[in-house]
Amino acid sequence: MPDLYIVEFIGHRRGYYHNTYYHALESGDKVIVEAERGEDLGTVSKRVGDETKLNLDEKPLSILRPFTEEDLVRQTDNKQAEKDAIVKCEKLVSKHGLPMKLVGSEYQHDRNKLTFYFTADQRVDFRALVRDLAAIYKTRIELRQIGVRDAARRLGGFGVCGLTQCCCTFLHKFEPISTQFAREQNLSLNPSKISGNCGRLLCCLTYEKDHYLQELARFPKQGESYTTEKGEGIIEEINIFKKYMVVKLPKGEREKITLTDIKKKERHKKSFFKNWHKKRKESRDSSAE
Repeated sequence: MPDLYIVEFIGHRRGYYHNTYYHALESGDKVIVEAERGEDLGTVSKRVGDETKLNLDEKPLSILRPFTEEDLVRQTDNKQAEKDAIVKCEKLVSKHGLPMKLVGSEYQHDRNKLTFYFTADQRVDFRALVRDLAAIYKTRIELRQIGVRDAARRLGGFGVCGLTQCCCTFLHKFEPISTQFAREQNLSLNPSKISGNCGRLLCCLTYEKDHYLQELARFPKQGESYTTEKGEGIIEEINIFKKYMVVKLPKGEREKITLTDIKKKERHKKSFFKNWHKKRKESRDSSAE
C-alpha cells in the first residue's frame, strides 16, 4: 500500500493523502493533491508511520504530483485573485446588510472552488450573497463560518509571549479552557492578561495544567484552615515552585509553612493515630482476658 502523508493547506487545514504514484517526498515539499472536485495545493507535513492505528472519517485521497513552475505561476495569480475577491465580497456583504465579518478567501488551486471564511455571532442567511458571487466568478462558491480562534489562526500574529501564535505553528486542535486553569496557576484573572489575540483564554493555560494539579495535590487546599505552631489560620497562598504555603492567622500575621514541614506534620499525625489504635487494641485485648 502507498505511504500515507499529512498535507497542510492555507489556514492550517490538514488532511491525509496517499502517495499513490510513489513520488520522492520530504517534509516541506509543495504538492498537488486530489480534491473533491479537481486539484488543490498543499505542503507535505510528515509521513504517517502506521495507518492501521488511525481512525479516519474518510478514505484518504491521492498526492498527484510535486509542485512545478507552472503551478507557481497559478499560485501567484490565485493569491492576487483572492485579495480582489475579498474586496468585492465585502461590498456585497454591506449591500445585503449581513451581520458577518470576512476573515479571508481561498481559491482551490484549479479554481474549481472559491471559499470565503467569516465570523458571526449567529447563523447568517447568505444565500443571496452566494448567488451574486457565483454570477461574478462562475465557479463553485462556499461560505464557511468559523470561530474566533480559527479566525486568529488564519490571520496569524504574535502572542503576548512575543512568539508566533501557537495555533499558527504546532497547535492543531483547540482544547476547552476555563478560568479555573488560571486560578490553579495563581494568575491574574484580568482578561487582558490571560486572553489571546482571538479574545478567548490563552491556549497555553492548558500546557502546565496537569503539572499544577499534580503539585497542588501535595498541599492542603487553598482557603482551608490549617493549624500551625502559632495557632489556627487560613491557607492564603501556595507556591508550588518554592514549595511553601502561607497561612494567615486571626490577628493578621502570616506564617510560611514549607512542604517539608507539611509532610513532617502528616507523618507525625499518622504515627500518632497508629500508636493510638495500637494501644486501644491492646487495651481491649487485656480487658477480654
